[in-house]
Amino acid sequence: MKHLTRTLLGGLVAASLVASTAFSAGIDGAPAPFDKGDVDIAVVSFLGGGDWLQAFEAGVKRQADALHVNLTVSQARNDNDTQRSLIEQAINLGVDGIIINNGRPEVLKDVAQKALDAGIKVVAYDVNLDNPQIPQIEQSDKDMARLVLEQAVKDKGDGFVGGAVYVAGFAPLDRRYAVWKDFVAKHNLTEKANWGVVNDTVPASVADQTKAVLTANPDISVIFTPWDEFAKGVKLAIDELGVASKVKIYGVDISTADIQLMNEPDSAWQATAATNAAVVGEVSVRAVSLAIAGQFPGTSVLLQPTLVTHDDLAKGEIKTVEDLQEKFPAFRKSDAATAEWIPSATN
Repeated sequence: MKHLTRTLLGGLVAASLVASTAFSAGIDGAPAPFDKGDVDIAVVSFLGGGDWLQAFEAGVKRQADALHVNLTVSQARNDNDTQRSLIEQAINLGVDGIIINNGRPEVLKDVAQKALDAGIKVVAYDVNLDNPQIPQIEQSDKDMARLVLEQAVKDKGDGFVGGAVYVAGFAPLDRRYAVWKDFVAKHNLTEKANWGVVNDTVPASVADQTKAVLTANPDISVIFTPWDEFAKGVKLAIDELGVASKVKIYGVDISTADIQLMNEPDSAWQATAATNAAVVGEVSVRAVSLAIAGQFPGTSVLLQPTLVTHDDLAKGEIKTVEDLQEKFPAFRKSDAATAEWIPSATN
């Protein structure tokens, strides 16, 4: 695995190697090859930072450790060519499984098929590779958007003027934005603007965009942010403009940093809907492990979301994701992609 670590990192200045863990011992009673150990899994993420990704990678490592898996985690830092190169190198090194975390389908479909052709099992999270051999780890994006937008309508009523932060071409954002458009039609809402960017400085860039949008459209009262990095930027803009009493944020995803922002006095961020990013990481490792063991987990591995409001956090005195897990047991773990031989990653 030291060779794998060096090769995935070498020569890719846009990539970031986050973690490498090596095991050789097998698991008693597990199917081959986990009974003998020395199973190699590569995790290749499109994104290069953010609280969600950090939690996801923590969950990946926790489950990989429990399974005694040799793990390499790398980041493409929002670069399509780098993500392809990292996957190509994992294929050339003959890993047993690859987890593809986010990215653009049109960039990844052929290289994912190349991995399958080489006998490597592949699972994908939040990128639809449209391949029946590749399990899709999904957060039920439609349910997340539906939950938080139902809360927005409950709080604001029908007919409000809103905006959405959105970048096309990313499967989870596309699915969540489609629900927003449905709500616009069904609840007589007005979408005054949509804007957004995916880069290495998302919150700062979105904050600049949001200030311009709100200045031009002072009647906007709700902003839908289908990613928490978007929500951070929108909140920064709202705070700088001093309009938190008039403009409210309804988002998707959650982290301890997000909870702190929602807990601020008079915070504009009113609600979010999320799965536990660490649990998503655990499920991704379990799913690819089942595939490696010849126990295909299905084409869709679904995790159900939880709605969390500003009031929930205040009433429960919730300050961290760990607090949230205690108050919302459904947020703590998932039974998706499990088997008797797979050790629990939960402490």
